[in-house]
Amino acid sequence: MKIKDGYLLREVAGNHVVVPTGKATLDFSGVITLNGAGAFLWRLLNTEKNEQELLSAMLGEYEIDAATAQADLVEFVTKLKEAELLA
Repeated sequence: MKIKDGYLLREVAGNHVVVPTGKATLDFSGVITLNGAGAFLWRLLNTEKNEQELLSAMLGEYEIDAATAQADLVEFVTKLKEAELLA
């Protein structure tokens, strides 16, 4: 999975915000604000990654148990899919 083209992550006043660009501005109306972990995963998803790669990266970056990381990852990916942000 990978983030669709046309969406950029920017830091604005200490907040991580997803900004549509180009044609994506016509298809997306709204604002997505991410926490630190969400921004970490977003950056990873700029290139093709599978769920196991994302989980391994989370476990390497954060002091979190595997079950919590897996649940958080599933929730994040589900929200991206619902917003049609994954290619």
